[in-house]
Amino acid sequence: MPHASRHLAWELGLLPPALLLAYRLGLREELLPLGLGYLGGSLFLSPDLDLYASRATRRWGILRLLWWPYARLFRHRGISHHPLWGPLTRLLYLGAVLVLFGLGLHFLGLRLPQFPRAWVGPALLGLWLPQLLHVLLDRLIR
Repeated sequence: MPHASRHLAWELGLLPPALLLAYRLGLREELLPLGLGYLGGSLFLSPDLDLYASRATRRWGILRLLWWPYARLFRHRGISHHPLWGPLTRLLYLGAVLVLFGLGLHFLGLRLPQFPRAWVGPALLGLWLPQLLHVLLDRLIR
């Protein structure tokens, strides 16, 4: 298995070619959410969040406590390392946390920031691409 730093090096190294390809395919306005999603997926939503002491978890700082239940629910390289179900579990988990946070803000009379709806698809694609690369590297390099 590649070391965590190798995963990140591959993921971040392939970001410029991915953005260039997206640009060549005519995705001009989608480049920002695609790139932000890709960075977020590489740095903060790694499949290694199923390890509480991973680099990905430590990047969350004090908020890494939010990922402790996730690490307890999913064993390392189990469903969290599936190309489709892994990112989906992390997004659903993070979404549940954000809903609870949003409810707390609502009771305080505040709101979470809103993002353009057109960003959703490119951002989700950006989140998914480094996840897929991480899983492929795990499976190809033994």
